[in-house]
Amino acid sequence: MAIRRAACTIAVVLALALAVSAEVYFEEKFEDGWETRWVKSEWKKDENTAGEWNHTSGKWNGNPEDKGIQTSEDYRFYAISAEYPEFTNKDKTLVLQFTVKHEQKLDCGGGYVKLLSGDVDQKKFGGDTPYSIMFGPDICGYTTKKVHAIFTKDEKNHLIKKEVPCETDQLSHVYTLIVRPDATYSILIDNVEKQTGSIYEDWDILPPKKIKDSEAKKPEDWDDKEYIPDPEDKKPEGYDDIPKEITDPEAKKPEDWDDEEDGEWTAPTIPNPEYKGPWTQKKIKNPNYKGKWEAPLIDNPDFKDDPYIYAYNALKYIGIELWQVKSGTLFDNILICDDPEYALKLAEETWGKQKDAEKAAFEEAEKKKEEEEAKKAEESDSDDEDKDDSDDEADESSSKTEETVEESKIEETVDESKVEETVDEKKKVHDEL
Repeated sequence: MAIRRAACTIAVVLALALAVSAEVYFEEKFEDGWETRWVKSEWKKDENTAGEWNHTSGKWNGNPEDKGIQTSEDYRFYAISAEYPEFTNKDKTLVLQFTVKHEQKLDCGGGYVKLLSGDVDQKKFGGDTPYSIMFGPDICGYTTKKVHAIFTKDEKNHLIKKEVPCETDQLSHVYTLIVRPDATYSILIDNVEKQTGSIYEDWDILPPKKIKDSEAKKPEDWDDKEYIPDPEDKKPEGYDDIPKEITDPEAKKPEDWDDEEDGEWTAPTIPNPEYKGPWTQKKIKNPNYKGKWEAPLIDNPDFKDDPYIYAYNALKYIGIELWQVKSGTLFDNILICDDPEYALKLAEETWGKQKDAEKAAFEEAEKKKEEEEAKKAEESDSDDEDKDDSDDEADESSSKTEETVEESKIEETVDESKVEETVDEKKKVHDEL
């Protein structure tokens, strides 16, 4: 027991030390009072295409008390933002992390967030509002299933050049962007690193340090032919005299061939096995080959190094701005801080503890859905069978009615025949009298 208490004490001390060491600029778990921290934009309201956010834990979850905000209407624009104390990530690590879940099996729409700098009219925040960083998953059809990581510099948005596939299922996933003061970065999904590298190399933010010398010319004696004709290879004498086709030596003039009626007989031709096609001289490696010529690189006069390529001076807002064909995307546990370890710990304490229960709830919901669909299909088949039986009964009833009518007609015919016979008999008796 004493050992267990000591272990718990150590864990608490470590957690407190971690919290103290980390500078948290913004953390949102969407608990009570979240609406006082967030401003719903009026963007697109005048066009009646602005969607509403729901405060919910979703249809399936690992903890019904852990709620986020979820898009609720199809074919709508969504825009919401929150303000935090302005800061700069100059000479600091920047960590942006959040959880997102696409319950609707997203076919076209985003699940990303934006960091904004300077002053922003939150009531007007929308698709045209300038942002500093955009990060998160984007899905549309079969072609777009990736993680966006966009840095804005000098009013130009720069997309990451590397492909980072995103998750496409209907469960919660944690997306983390880490930007370090040495201009390196990492992108994590569910606490697993998916991409890393240099901002200098993986974004075209700065012009290249070196460019090709436009004044350079290929030297006249530069030999860029990798292969040359073999001077030792000579065309054989009489090679061009070999015919492509020859007369078929097996062909015989038909016995019934009449030259006067059929004309002069000529034997058919066949491909000549001696003919090898047009002669081409063999090629050998060029001993003077210098390779493909390229203009030499020179310093780019337009290049100006930026040691703070990774940094932003006045980060002040976080926003979510989306267009969704199908609604159902849920955001939760948004974090902006300077410590990757703190972010890792938060993800483990929230998503990590709930993911298994959420998956089980999702599988149970899917099972129930399949059972309901099967039941509906069975009822539909039963209705079709009842209709078929009803149609058969109607056909049988109609057939019986027709038989009854036919029998009545026959009886009437018989009765008429009897009447005629009676009349004929009476007439015969009358004539005899």
